[in-house]
Amino acid sequence: MAKVVIEHLTKHFGEVVAVDDLSLEIVDREFLTLLGPSGCGKTTTLNVIAGLEDPTSGRVFFDDDDVTDVPPERRDIAMVFQTYALYPHMRVYDNIAFGLRMRGTPTDEIDRLVQDAAKAMEIDHLLKRKPRELSGGQRQRVALARAIVRNAHVFLLDEPLSNLDAKLRVTMRTELKRLHAELEKTFVYVTHDQAESLIMSDRIVVLNEGKLQQLGTPEEIYNQPANAFIAGFVGSPPMNFFDGQLQNGGGEGWLVRGGGYTCDFTPAPTRRLIENASTDVQLGVRPEDIEVLPDESPSAQATVVVREPLGSDLFLTLELEGVTFKARTHPDARIDRGDNVPIRFKPTKVHLFNRTTGATLLGSKQ
Repeated sequence: MAKVVIEHLTKHFGEVVAVDDLSLEIVDREFLTLLGPSGCGKTTTLNVIAGLEDPTSGRVFFDDDDVTDVPPERRDIAMVFQTYALYPHMRVYDNIAFGLRMRGTPTDEIDRLVQDAAKAMEIDHLLKRKPRELSGGQRQRVALARAIVRNAHVFLLDEPLSNLDAKLRVTMRTELKRLHAELEKTFVYVTHDQAESLIMSDRIVVLNEGKLQQLGTPEEIYNQPANAFIAGFVGSPPMNFFDGQLQNGGGEGWLVRGGGYTCDFTPAPTRRLIENASTDVQLGVRPEDIEVLPDESPSAQATVVVREPLGSDLFLTLELEGVTFKARTHPDARIDRGDNVPIRFKPTKVHLFNRTTGATLLGSKQ
């Protein structure tokens, strides 16, 4: 068992509040990602879990054991760093075996564990090489093999793929998901790459300026963002935002009117939606939820500014009364730069946010 519980964690660095009253329960054997922009507190949170940083206030528990004051070497964790942290003068074999030797593991047991870990990461043919003779992906596999041999209950990974090229990152995402499934351990993963978090995680914690913004599954984070920050941070290309005024269209229908557009929708009514009627709001629409040349009545007419074919998709940068935004459409669409095209915001897919606070008006888990 390796449930990790953080209770009211706060961490100050001088006048800077890196983590602000964070409470979180990481379920045994889950893959949980700490996601957010640089400086949001995700690495600091990971370091407090590892025991590399002392909290200013708050507690950390592994299962029912308070480990807040327990040193890192006694926390039963394995950590993988962004920079790999390999010993350059040691062979791959010795890098993997180093921690085992420090704990006095018998030689024959060390050899078995190193060979097994190397085979699992497909680097058993590299055991005699030194780190300088390896590619970035191979070094990352060595760092993961070194973590595997620890047989720890909690794996802490701090942006381990950020130094790899795009193609290799895709491969290593798959490797990490496979490794998590095979080891059946608790993984806590730090990244600023929202695509990485959506692909790999059981649940995602979104942080900003040290505060918890939302905790949920990848589907919940993407489809039900709690506020405009999350909506704009998660998604590639990010969500488009339009200023407008919320109006009750009669009955259960609602609409938002803004510069050159009208968007009708019929959401489940919420108290926040009703309270914001006849007020200025932000309408959020993802690129894939904007229909270009729609069959039904359009929301607006927009001008094509940039055309970006990407093989499986065509991305259009559009302009509507001085506001530019992106739409994703079929790659065979015969649309060129300068065309004036009708568009439609899918009424069941739009998001609505309070323009002052950024909070969702349509209901979301927080």
